[in-house]
Amino acid sequence: MQRRTASGIPVDRCYSPANGSPGDSSVAGEAPYTRGIHPRMYLDRLWTMRQFAGFGTPSETNQRFRYLLRQGQTGLSVAFDLPTLMGYDSDHEAAEGEVGKCGVAVSSLADMEDLFDEIRLDAVTTSMTITSSAAILWAMYLVVAERQGADWAGLSGTIQNDILKEYIAQKEYIYPPRPSMRLVADTIEFAARHVPRYNPISISGYHIREAGATAVQELAYTLGAAIAYVEWTLRRGLPVDRFAPRLSFFFDSHNDFFEEIAKFRAARRVWCRLMRDRFGAREPRSLKLRFHAQTAGVSLTAQQPEVNLVRTALQALAAVLGGAQSLHTNALDEAYALPTARAALLALRTQQVIAAETGVTREVDPCGGSYFVERLTDELEVRCFEEIGRLDEMGGMVAAVESGYPQAEIAKSAYGQQRSVEEGEAKIVGVNAHLAKEHRPIETLVIDETAARRQAARLRELRRSRDCAAVARALASVRRAASSTQNLMPPLLDAVRAYATLGEICDALRAELGVYSERPAI
Repeated sequence: MQRRTASGIPVDRCYSPANGSPGDSSVAGEAPYTRGIHPRMYLDRLWTMRQFAGFGTPSETNQRFRYLLRQGQTGLSVAFDLPTLMGYDSDHEAAEGEVGKCGVAVSSLADMEDLFDEIRLDAVTTSMTITSSAAILWAMYLVVAERQGADWAGLSGTIQNDILKEYIAQKEYIYPPRPSMRLVADTIEFAARHVPRYNPISISGYHIREAGATAVQELAYTLGAAIAYVEWTLRRGLPVDRFAPRLSFFFDSHNDFFEEIAKFRAARRVWCRLMRDRFGAREPRSLKLRFHAQTAGVSLTAQQPEVNLVRTALQALAAVLGGAQSLHTNALDEAYALPTARAALLALRTQQVIAAETGVTREVDPCGGSYFVERLTDELEVRCFEEIGRLDEMGGMVAAVESGYPQAEIAKSAYGQQRSVEEGEAKIVGVNAHLAKEHRPIETLVIDETAARRQAARLRELRRSRDCAAVARALASVRRAASSTQNLMPPLLDAVRAYATLGEICDALRAELGVYSERPAI
């Protein structure tokens, strides 16, 4: 039977000059950046160890942040709960049962102030995994920094803000695609003009892959979305080299070890060629694909959860060998619940062991020159460009999403993967191979059920004590801006400063931009 990678790329028994590839002749730090975006990679600086965290109230998450920083974490990454992601306040009826469960609850500037209490925002980089309501949460973050006395020009970090992957995979959208793209372009433009070191978007293949995409689909749909964001921002009149250096990416690091390494290498090469050849970028930083990686949550199993430590370590190693700039390692208990402090610490220690004990950071591209890895890199590049060509024929990623094309393709892929597991072709330890005779329960994190009541009480007090007339004026300004072509960030910042809540601001935008309902893809 023909051996294939997880994406279906044929694999020969052994690779040599006859059937392999020597790779391109570039070195690290030179276009097309196959071997890395920096000449010395981790020899000069390790990747940022950025563990994703958030649960309960802002004060509880603040304690977890400070704990992880004391343990050697080098960047923050905020997980928000579902109501926050969907633009609802913690006391909204749609938020019932979800407040603080899968992330931290943030409904106002007051919550954001608590979330970063005693953490200087100009001294740490912060990633915020939020999209539909990203502009509002970013506005809250900027106002907190402002009140700490920080200069926006010195702030570093990332908001996810990749709305196209929501329609494709994660489904946490609020507004229709085109008004949402306008919001994304607003944030990119505002960052280029006022917060130049902040990444206003993290174009994400992670959620696409978690939904069941192959590595090829993850690569092509992520870069296809990136093309759309560049095109929409160029329409603002900004030169490509003014904003492209701050576009960042977020990829999954999955189980097929060598294919994942090759995927990261191919991503850099494809992006360089797209930016240089399609968009005419000339600034070297515009050509460099910088990415955060996260180990594959979908690969974690409730069966024999300790084995997840092994999976995560190998996936993290693939990300490092592939040249990640930032990395999150999943915890062993995440098939059950949010991580306990102990599990989160073990996940962080996994990165620290790779950095300190394996020796893989001594060479800038340890897999470079492998006939097998270079052949996979070439093959992934070719297949990625072929799929981007199909998206171009449809009118680009926005039109493709509106037609349901990538959604349907991912659904087919996910079905095929699940069928291969159920038929025993794909082996998963603990699930359909090497089963345990007994199940041992593990400690899990229990979210305090009073979090919702406490958040609701805070909101009542906030609404009672704030200047309601100022809030009304600010919300009216948001609606006027939304109905015009004005950049929405300035009125959003004013609304946040007046302590308008997340839900109130999102409702003002819903009134002008509309609400999206998805058509079935298949």
